[in-house]
Amino acid sequence: MALSPHVLDDDLALASLLSEARRIAVLGARGESHRQRPAYYVPRYLQEVGYRLYPVPVPVHEGQPIEILGEAVVPTLSALPPVDIVNVFRRPEQLPEHAEDLLQLRPRAVWFQLGIVNDAVAGRLAEAGIDVVQDRCIMVEHRRLLPGAAG
Repeated sequence: MALSPHVLDDDLALASLLSEARRIAVLGARGESHRQRPAYYVPRYLQEVGYRLYPVPVPVHEGQPIEILGEAVVPTLSALPPVDIVNVFRRPEQLPEHAEDLLQLRPRAVWFQLGIVNDAVAGRLAEAGIDVVQDRCIMVEHRRLLPGAAG
């Protein structure tokens, strides 16, 4: 992918994003029965440091909890209120199915968790003016860049 000012990869840009954001949607969030998985404990950390969470579990299953971490589950990206960051816990090959909803939602940034890289989707988002972070854990970066911060 050609370098874009919307592909964030430097500490200053990441710290700025994390310090200015307040509302984070978590695509692929997991409930407490998955407490050992990053899709549960990373959002829990984000909530603990002061971010407002919007869990968007995918896929939605019958009998799924109506709340995750005390927050009402949002069934789809298109049902979200405005958010600053969409933190993504989906396999790279699953990202294209979410691209149109992400483009319509127009968050400030879309953050692909550690191990998640999809240059085609990232490129589309960046071209639309949405900041993109790939292959980084938002919890690790927050702890590293904003130690002691309250989100």
